[in-house]
Amino acid sequence: MALDSAKKAEIVAKFARKDGDTGSTEVQVALLTTRISELTEHLKIFKKDHSSRLGLLKMVGKRKRLLKYFKNKNYPAYSKLIAELNIRDK
Repeated sequence: MALDSAKKAEIVAKFARKDGDTGSTEVQVALLTTRISELTEHLKIFKKDHSSRLGLLKMVGKRKRLLKYFKNKNYPAYSKLIAELNIRDK
């Protein structure tokens, strides 16, 4: 269920703070969001794929922790990011 290189590079280029940035919170959240949406579509078809469901739950938890950290560090950028990715805020 990994992202292909071209799609991953496109997401990194869109959300990177500077050239060569692959580890910032924005990039990590964007990549996780893409993987979560793809895995959600997969699970709609294959309802009994419980190992993938477990991976999905782990990714959602990781994204949640990253968003919590980002919200405390830089709220204006957090607001912009969740608006771009169509993620709900609590």
